[in-house]
Amino acid sequence: MPTKPQQPAIEGWFTMDVEQPHLLGSRCTTCGTYAFPAASHFCGNPACAGTEFDSVELSRTGTVWSFTDNRYQPPDPYVSPDPFEPYVIAAVQLADEGLVILGQLTRGATTDDVAVGDRVELVLEPLYEDDEAEHLVWKWKLAGQADDAEEVQP
Repeated sequence: MPTKPQQPAIEGWFTMDVEQPHLLGSRCTTCGTYAFPAASHFCGNPACAGTEFDSVELSRTGTVWSFTDNRYQPPDPYVSPDPFEPYVIAAVQLADEGLVILGQLTRGATTDDVAVGDRVELVLEPLYEDDEAEHLVWKWKLAGQADDAEEVQP
């Protein structure tokens, strides 16, 4: 049986490199501030009046800064499994940029599996499938336990 083509559930937020996906962000050409999703009108740094940005692929790895779980099924148009499965949301500080990005952990991860300081990497997972394609989203996959010496920067 032929497999369906894969496409992003949200265009322009991540690369479709299944082996090494990257989030697509921006970097202000005036002050160097990174943004995700990519900025298009003004810099997120309140001290900067920059309005021009370079498109950048952001780090694939980071460190868990904070986390929680979601046990409430979001309303439409959010697509969730039927029946709804709770999921973990993590605030992840990117390895190179220092930017903190909120995202889901991979399917099946629980709050018992994760700790502040744990390392994560970006992966792609199916969100849903329709007649035309399998629609993918980015998520954080646990990559290693926190080191005692490793510290997450606020």
